[in-house]
Amino acid sequence: MAAEDTFIFNDSNFSDTTASGVSLVDLYADWCGPCKIMVPTIDKLASSFKDKAVVGKLNVDDSQGTAGQLGVTSIPTVVIFKDGQEVERYVGVQSEAALTSAIEKHL
Repeated sequence: MAAEDTFIFNDSNFSDTTASGVSLVDLYADWCGPCKIMVPTIDKLASSFKDKAVVGKLNVDDSQGTAGQLGVTSIPTVVIFKDGQEVERYVGVQSEAALTSAIEKHL
């Protein structure tokens, strides 16, 4: 369950949503323990950057097409896009501070 500011990415909205501006996408699965650890961090970032960047989650089980296009083989994977291009990628649990500075670098 996502917090109100956390965007829910899927195969149909992914390209349009990441096409312009800065987007952070947390690729996860409901059964993934480390992914659950990331939930409060992603929700906090979504609130912090709600007027500056799109911060959200993409369930790899529900959106296998997008996960496959991105070449995601391990989760959680966090990918930051700027104007449709991947600019950062992190695999595994990440700190709020690391992801905050990564987003700010591309704003």
